[in-house]
Amino acid sequence: MTESFALTKPTDLDSFHKLLTTERDRFTRKMLAAGSFVVENPHEVALSPVATLAQKSGLAPTNFVRLAKAMGFSGYSEMQRLFRDPLHKSFQPTLDERIRHSRGEQVISDPDDITALGQSFAAANIASLNHLSDRMARLPLDAAVDAVLDARVVYVIGVDRSFGAAAYLSYALNRAGVQSVQIVGLGSAIEDHAAVMAPDDLLIAISFPPYAQDTVTVTDVARRKGNRIIAITDSAVSPITENALLVLTVEDAELHGFRALTALMTVVQTMMMGVAYRKRKARGGFDLDDINA
Repeated sequence: MTESFALTKPTDLDSFHKLLTTERDRFTRKMLAAGSFVVENPHEVALSPVATLAQKSGLAPTNFVRLAKAMGFSGYSEMQRLFRDPLHKSFQPTLDERIRHSRGEQVISDPDDITALGQSFAAANIASLNHLSDRMARLPLDAAVDAVLDARVVYVIGVDRSFGAAAYLSYALNRAGVQSVQIVGLGSAIEDHAAVMAPDDLLIAISFPPYAQDTVTVTDVARRKGNRIIAITDSAVSPITENALLVLTVEDAELHGFRALTALMTVVQTMMMGVAYRKRKARGGFDLDDINA
């Protein structure tokens, strides 16, 4: 935290999320990562000891304890009580809960049964897409399309598990006649690629827990330069959302340690279709079939 005085302890999950978002500058990056996991996994917080959260999130237990104390709680146990009783009464289930209730976390007795594995993963993806469909209208997709079309060049960064979506997005943008550069960092420090962005350029950053450091670094460079940023991530308090122009939150299914890309790719392709149709409307004879994306 950057302030010495204490925050007013949240009394419900809504105020917890609001405090984490509005006062994000007062938390360390590790605390924000812990807060993001807590907000996205309230069922886990309600039922699990801090050691389990640490194992599932890849963060140290102390990050959750420090977050709780910074929020005004005496420790993790008091924060956990906030998530217990009202969880199912006052809030819609998160994607993680929906997956759990639609066989996304079903126990597979025989890991060698590839059919059962495939069926479980398909069920998780279906839950993920249903969740996305329910909240699609709340995503700022129109504004994202406007930002893409207003940019001189669109830079795209996404590494590790987000690399495939970033590669596709950059490819599709170029096919649609929007100049795009995928930042991959080959041959030099990755921040050097972001440092050449002009004032009218846009950065689209894609990252999910555990948040690749290269993506965080590039986003920090773009922020310092004053470039507009669209963050595609899991939470409003993700480390790539600070001062972002737009945040598109995507909650993809995760099964046995494998994170699906189904919802993420659906959001990326929806944004690209919006770009293509908007360009056709502006240019008249623009043939969408020529994009071949």
